[in-house]
Amino acid sequence: MNRSYARIAHIFSELKGMVLSMAKEKFYITTPIYYPSDKLHIGHSYCTVAADTIARYKRAQGYDVMFLTGTDEHGQKIQRIAEEKGVTPQQYVDGIVSGIRELWKMMDISNDRFIRTTDEMHVKAVQKIFTKLYEQGDIYKSEYEGWYCTPCESFWTEVQLKDGKCPDCGRPVEKMKEGSYFFRLSKYQDKLIDLIRNNPDFLQPSIRQNEMLNNFLIPGLDDLCVSRTSFDWGIPVPFDPKHVVYVWLDALTNYITALGAFSDDDEAFKKYWPADVHLVGKEIVRFHSIIWPAILMALDLPLPKQVYGHGWLLLDGGKMSKSKGNVVDPVRLIEKYGVDAVRYFLMREMPFGADGTFNNEALINRINSDLANDLGNLVSRTVSMADKYFGGTVCDRGVTEEVDSELKALAESTPHTVEKLMDEFQFSNALAEIWKLIGRTNKYIDETMPWALAKDEAKKPRLETVLYNLCEAIRIAAELIAPVMTRTTPKILEQIGAESRGWHSSKTWGAQKSFTVKKGEVLFPRIDVEAELAALEAETGKNAPQEIPKPEPKEEITIDDFARTELRVAKVIACEKIKKAKKLLKLQLDLGYEKRQVVSGIAQYYEPDELIGKKVVVVANLKSVKLCGEESFGMILCASDENGNLKIVNPDGEIAIGSEVR
Repeated sequence: MNRSYARIAHIFSELKGMVLSMAKEKFYITTPIYYPSDKLHIGHSYCTVAADTIARYKRAQGYDVMFLTGTDEHGQKIQRIAEEKGVTPQQYVDGIVSGIRELWKMMDISNDRFIRTTDEMHVKAVQKIFTKLYEQGDIYKSEYEGWYCTPCESFWTEVQLKDGKCPDCGRPVEKMKEGSYFFRLSKYQDKLIDLIRNNPDFLQPSIRQNEMLNNFLIPGLDDLCVSRTSFDWGIPVPFDPKHVVYVWLDALTNYITALGAFSDDDEAFKKYWPADVHLVGKEIVRFHSIIWPAILMALDLPLPKQVYGHGWLLLDGGKMSKSKGNVVDPVRLIEKYGVDAVRYFLMREMPFGADGTFNNEALINRINSDLANDLGNLVSRTVSMADKYFGGTVCDRGVTEEVDSELKALAESTPHTVEKLMDEFQFSNALAEIWKLIGRTNKYIDETMPWALAKDEAKKPRLETVLYNLCEAIRIAAELIAPVMTRTTPKILEQIGAESRGWHSSKTWGAQKSFTVKKGEVLFPRIDVEAELAALEAETGKNAPQEIPKPEPKEEITIDDFARTELRVAKVIACEKIKKAKKLLKLQLDLGYEKRQVVSGIAQYYEPDELIGKKVVVVANLKSVKLCGEESFGMILCASDENGNLKIVNPDGEIAIGSEVR
């Protein structure tokens, strides 16, 4: 009888496990599929590392994740490059795609699928989609005449051009006139407006919503040219083979064709669609938040839950571009500093939704301060002390003090804070929270002074508790950084003698009862900044700080003159553009002791949403003035680069608002 009960219990347990497995929540994330190029730069890696970070984070939480990336291989641009190189387009893309796959492997990108738009399955599915849209009247034949940017594969109207050039890349456009098929994009204009207005989570960050509404949807949509006859490197229109499918209809549908949509095996499509998020660069938000949803509406398919348009990773104030010769090679950075240092920098240095600036000095400083000093030194000191004082094995002896509870409380709250930020794609802030725990753990060493406790035999139980607490805090931090720093987490866990228990174990203090440490290699060796920058300058001639010409001296002032200026730290709590004033932003500032309005001429350098939450330095005792009818009570301090671009002066560290700048 007991055996029967045991057998029933065992079967019930297995069934419960199966039910839980079947109920596992799905998560589908995509990056854009990239044009095959001789040189993928660090900006491309930025988006893909972000997607990989989210994919790893969701897997660690227990989600059934599908992470898609790939290559967009058709179009006039590809055909022209291949002709210049004296090879076929297929030969050209075949030679490049292997390099892209190798780069993603080098960067520890954990994509589940990699699609090529030359894949036979994709080609057949696109032809079925085109035919379906044509047969139901959403595609019709007419003639196109207008402006076309070959590098961007984008059509533009006369009004949309900027100084007669492509508004996205600034390069010349060509006048095109040819017979084409058109998709009735205008038919879905009202639905698209409703989608963006009534579903604020669909398009993020929120600044992208206004861009799409004001620049494209409200002014009115033209029908979209979806076939070309002036070249033949593309997917042939099945019922009119002189035409090839316009690259953006071809490329966008990869998100469903990669899952088997419109094929004989569409189980993955049924399982994972709709996508939870498309991560894309802000320059292609228009295609993903207007054209792609309209195509799905026409196909009567569910829309993706979210499109997230991240900013650009800039170099010297401009977008990285092979044609400009200002690209940064991620392979070279990985070879010099390691993949985790590069991944950490990309996710830590700049808010994901806004533009960020890359330079080698910032990367090296991050490695030295955050990785070598804070994290690496913490692990090294802890392992050395556990080995020295207890032969390597420590456990909690229960001899506690108030300082222990402070460390424990922060360690227990940090995972929950990090989860909230990760769910909002606030990678930089999530890592900052983890580093608060790392910093607090370093401070805990200074507060408890293990070296002093070791001198008194009676305090050995207290010393062992301290070292256990250090190991446990490090274990939790190591689990939390795992989605970003894929190779560092296993190294840390090995050195402190911890089992890899996964993301959920980070929420439980004491999940590991004892640690047997093992000394290992230095995680992040310190770098000589000046020597490294000099070496980089010799290598590329571009990476070292440029010599700044001496400015013309201004009239000298006394310390008393300077003392009359009141500089305060303030936080931007609201920001908006001023109508009929292209250069002005109206900011609401919190100085702690009061709130005030300041008008600043930085509209061409910042979007309003980028500034909200930032700390600035304001001249607090400047006489008020009225600018375009708006009262301004102060002035925000900015610095300008060699091109005259303004950047706000951002206070470093945890400086309280209202603090005086001296």
